[in-house]
Amino acid sequence: MNWTKPCAYDDEQKRLFHVTGRKRLKTLAAVLGFAPDSYDIRSNQGGIAVSGEVTLHHSALYVQICQPATGWNSGILIRTCKGRKDYTGGRNYFAPLSWLDDLAQLEHRCRAVLSEGARS
Repeated sequence: MNWTKPCAYDDEQKRLFHVTGRKRLKTLAAVLGFAPDSYDIRSNQGGIAVSGEVTLHHSALYVQICQPATGWNSGILIRTCKGRKDYTGGRNYFAPLSWLDDLAQLEHRCRAVLSEGARS
């Protein structure tokens, strides 16, 4: 998957971004040991000029991917949360979209964020 190919004004690229993003986040949830009923994966397509977002929302962790205006190095948002109704969560951490192709690295970062959130 080419995570940096713009989704704006490209319906097929947006479809691939969302389908592949959902699969990667589902795999990430499994790698993190999340029970299937302990998280949701949501997809918001957004308008024609944006990528939209794909979100993994666990009871303790919130991970969202998009193609932000700030660049590909901040396309993954990771933060702690207090339940699946918490949409603001803890401190924001960012990672590059390329980490969706390196789930071991993304898992490590997610565990670090969870650990830091437990200390707060």
